[in-house]
Amino acid sequence: MHIGHRTGVVGALLLALCTAAPAADLSRDQVLQAAAAANPPDLSGKDLSDLDLSGADLRRTRLRGAKLFASRLVSADLRGVDLSGANLNGAWLMGADFSGAQLRDATLLSVVILGGAVKKMPVFRNADLRGARIIADLPGADLSGANLGQARIGVDIRNQGMGQMRTDLTGANLSGANLEEADLNRSLLAFANLRNSNLRGANLFRVKLAGADLAGADVTGADFTEADLAGTILRGAKGLAQAKGLERADNLDQAIR
Repeated sequence: MHIGHRTGVVGALLLALCTAAPAADLSRDQVLQAAAAANPPDLSGKDLSDLDLSGADLRRTRLRGAKLFASRLVSADLRGVDLSGANLNGAWLMGADFSGAQLRDATLLSVVILGGAVKKMPVFRNADLRGARIIADLPGADLSGANLGQARIGVDIRNQGMGQMRTDLTGANLSGANLEEADLNRSLLAFANLRNSNLRGANLFRVKLAGADLAGADVTGADFTEADLAGTILRGAKGLAQAKGLERADNLDQAIR
């Protein structure tokens, strides 16, 4: 069987399993009881889809995925939930709403976002993701107003011997987001909305920023070395004179200044 066809079949199977999944394994009360009974709580592999967990204290909870036995938070209401230090690696997050959630120091590696022509992206509007470790495909996701200060979103060369896995934020809404001192190296941010964001001291090494909008963003001390700036809107950006590596950025002559 052709590799591309086989990949498509596997993707269709995963999507079917997701959309045809039974009701959540636990109720809200059971989730809260489990979270209070263990340190750290372990809900790995549980299906919590469609649950209202808004405002819940789930600090350091393990919601890791394992092949087809992934933790599922599909369309879950996680507004204002406290998942500080939680492990969400490999979890299914389609349509989950993390607006205002506490995700400081959480890990979101290889999270699963399935869908058809229009994927149901999770929402991280105004979420606290300071120091979080993120490697995920989140094109078009809403992270407006999110706090990603010192978040580690870029490639970790030391731990990627099987190839570089990159975070895809193509077309994402990061307007007003705090990305101060965030590591975004090699990430995909083409056509992203970064208007009025805080990029002070951010690592933008080899970041794909083609067509991104940085109007009003503060880029003081940000490192643009080898970043792709074709069509990037830099007009109105603050701190350009104090930015690093602009002279070594790709396609700087095509940036809109």
